Amino acid sequence: MDNDNEYIKVRREKIQKLREVGINPFKNDLKPSILIQDLKDIYVNQDPESFQKDLKIYSLVGRITAIRSFGKSAFIQIKQDNNNFQVFISKETLGADSLDFFKKFIDIGDFIFVEGTCFFTKTKQLTLDVTKIELLTKSLRPLPEKWHGLTNKETRYRQRYLDLISNSEVRKIFEIRSKTFSSIRSFLSKNKFIEVETPILHKMAGGAAARPFTTFHNTLDMNLKLRIAPELYLKRLVVGGFDKVFEIGRNFRNEGISTQHNPEFTMLEIYEAYSDFNDMMNLIEKLILNCLEDLNLGKTISYQNHSINFKLPWERVSMVEWTKNFLGFDVLNNKKELFDYAMKNNIEHFEQEGRVISEVFENNFFKEKYNPIFVYEFPIDISPLARRNDKNKLIADRFELYINGKEIANAFSELNDSDDQKQRFEEQLKLKEQGDDEASDMDLDYVEALSYGLPPTAGAGLGIDRLVMLLTDSPSIRDVILFPHLRDE
Repeated sequence: MDNDNEYIKVRREKIQKLREVGINPFKNDLKPSILIQDLKDIYVNQDPESFQKDLKIYSLVGRITAIRSFGKSAFIQIKQDNNNFQVFISKETLGADSLDFFKKFIDIGDFIFVEGTCFFTKTKQLTLDVTKIELLTKSLRPLPEKWHGLTNKETRYRQRYLDLISNSEVRKIFEIRSKTFSSIRSFLSKNKFIEVETPILHKMAGGAAARPFTTFHNTLDMNLKLRIAPELYLKRLVVGGFDKVFEIGRNFRNEGISTQHNPEFTMLEIYEAYSDFNDMMNLIEKLILNCLEDLNLGKTISYQNHSINFKLPWERVSMVEWTKNFLGFDVLNNKKELFDYAMKNNIEHFEQEGRVISEVFENNFFKEKYNPIFVYEFPIDISPLARRNDKNKLIADRFELYINGKEIANAFSELNDSDDQKQRFEEQLKLKEQGDDEASDMDLDYVEALSYGLPPTAGAGLGIDRLVMLLTDSPSIRDVILFPHLRDE
């Protein structure tokens, strides 16, 4: 830290001296004539052996990442938008005064403007022979060491800007994240879905089982909650005649932080009228396979040393049937035995069979399972917004997609019977009274919307962050969120 303080002191002195002689160390009036990548593209097929020095003048901008000085000349590496380029300065072409200015005032980490002509070095590296150099931004603090970089995970998350400077592979993760968004939007647009935006501030939390963040609106004198899901507003739009809608946006859940959870995360939610949960399975399959194709990843990827095969068909497993076979009794019609098992295994259930069934399934089924698996036939009591199955009223027409044993998507045929929905909300209120912080509120406005008629509809929510984790082989959700939430230092 002492070395850093001394370093900053010297830099501040340079800034002061520059200002004393009338030079602004934070200019904003010089623009490049070409981007580094575009300049590289011009010469990409040029043979360095036969190349004669170009007479065309180019100007570039970038951050200095390395300097090799030879007294009267120097090779400088600059970086602009993750593209590196070498420039050469010398007393002969730059002039003694400008070279002296460089030596006195310009350091690694500074942003510069350079102008000159291109040539190839003896090592066949395209280089700009500089005839003009200007300081754009003077940096105060030292960059992370080139070869050691930022290795402390906590520091990398807190100071993501330094992480991006020193670890080029980190930027690639977020480029893939951006391309994933583009792929999803393009796929859904081609399939006639309309992208919409719904409120983030909700009067009551709904659309998921989660504890919300609360806030207060002064003008309206009203308590509000950050949304835990956009589901109920999106289904209102289907009531209003939008048959195919989707939203990509932030959700907020006041819960724990782990490799799989961040309190602020990104979800894709899709709703399609006149379809059911089986149709939604097929759509999610196609959407993810389209992402793999757009990112040129193939249908088999490696994630944390495990191979994941996305080739169709993806496995489909009944939660209820599997748990019945695992425990050896009918889990939907044997409440006493199920709750006895829960007590022995410390499973909190609020007298909901579904909580026990899902916990037993998730804790035992996914061992050594990495490929995509659709899990269907969820108990109705843990599916308050899903349609009841026509053949068995105790299960919902619902599925969750798991990849690498982690939930990636949740979907169902939507409950569109307003009376049934109101009753389900009432059951959720009873759970809330028993101390279940994740139980849903009673949303009478939504019940009223349903009473106007929601067509047969299927919906799905897909975790973008977890999908990007898979696509980038990232072990933690913090690795794919630019600025994850952390405890105070």
